[in-house]
Amino acid sequence: MNESVCSKFSRTLSMADRSGRLLESLDQLEMRVEALRDAASAMEQERESILEMIQSVQNSQEMRNICPGEREELNLTANRLMGRTLSVEISIGTIRNPQQEEALQKATSIIDEIVKKLLSDMEGARQQLLALHAACVTEAPPVPIDQKFQAIVISCALEDQKKIKRRLETLVRNTENAEKNIKIMDHQKLEDTKANGVTLDHAGLANGSVANHDHFDGHLHVLFQH
Repeated sequence: MNESVCSKFSRTLSMADRSGRLLESLDQLEMRVEALRDAASAMEQERESILEMIQSVQNSQEMRNICPGEREELNLTANRLMGRTLSVEISIGTIRNPQQEEALQKATSIIDEIVKKLLSDMEGARQQLLALHAACVTEAPPVPIDQKFQAIVISCALEDQKKIKRRLETLVRNTENAEKNIKIMDHQKLEDTKANGVTLDHAGLANGSVANHDHFDGHLHVLFQH
């Protein structure tokens, strides 16, 4: 009788030990899973950073100051690097409930609509992007907050909130850089027309500059639709 009780007690302890070891293994695996996701997220951000830097080089003042032949060759190299970077696909799935899924779709749609307006009204679109970004930060922003967008973002999963904020930050930087480039091109065209004795109104200069920046809009869609 006593032997039977002792044997049962020993088996119970053994099962508890096995359960504890299994739980410990799962805890360690959970840490590795989170480390894997963090590493993938870092790679995703590095990919975005590289794409942004390639686009910045292509739109730089230095690129416009070299001869057409060299510029064409450098653009071919930049496009090759762009293609190779885009061939790196990183996917980090996020578990969402139906409400979070709907909120993400709404937030993405709002941003995409503003991106489409960048060339036709860059300054207006930039102000809208700033208002959306202000809705994603905790500190008091210096610009008005889009409260409707803020409510949508709050309804998103935490990982999606971070990605939305990061996307808006990159978009704002790209639009600011594009505006600087357009102003530089306007100034250059004005100097050229003065040197050649030709007069153009400012609207004509701006339209010409925007036309020369069609590839900027293309790069924006490349950066944020992949």
